[in-house]
Amino acid sequence: MNKIPKILICLVLTLFFLIGCKQQQARMPISQSSGVFLKKSAERNKILVKKEEKQIDSIIKSNPNIKYKSSKKGYWYSYNVKKENDSIFPKKGDIVTFEYDMKDLKNNTIYSKQELGVQTYAVDKQNILIGLRDGIKLMKTGETVTFLFPSHSAYGYHGDDDRIGINEPLICVVTLIDIKKETANVSKLPIENPTENLENRP
Repeated sequence: MNKIPKILICLVLTLFFLIGCKQQQARMPISQSSGVFLKKSAERNKILVKKEEKQIDSIIKSNPNIKYKSSKKGYWYSYNVKKENDSIFPKKGDIVTFEYDMKDLKNNTIYSKQELGVQTYAVDKQNILIGLRDGIKLMKTGETVTFLFPSHSAYGYHGDDDRIGINEPLICVVTLIDIKKETANVSKLPIENPTENLENRP
């Protein structure tokens, strides 16, 4: 008679063990696949780009006397002051000095050139605003250019943690003061830490 309870106890313990193991099996996480996430992200970016391009196109059309050019990098620019006789453009390693201001698309000043001061930049050797990194190479000494930068050429989805918001297009009016072909001096300039298409303000 004592064997029956022992057998029942063993069966009950075995049953509990099997049920416990089944419940402890790892569950598959419920989440979107990376492919779906990337697709939705790409769609949002396309919508944002179209919206910003429409805003910039409106600015261009509202100023028919100003001739804007479209760059291969996805921004627009026009020459306020153009030097026809000069043929020297900044190249990688050259040291340039320039001044500029930043405005929103409603032409409100965000940072003035007086506030930002004269900038010294080793071309393609330091981290500055993505649009300016390319745009500065379109300029000659003494020229002033107005750039219309979509947010992806400016501070992107992050902003500058101060006055520039997320996904904010910018108007930058830049004057190139000087170009020095002294690449040996590049090592003497402070190299800024790159932070995803962000420019560290002085």
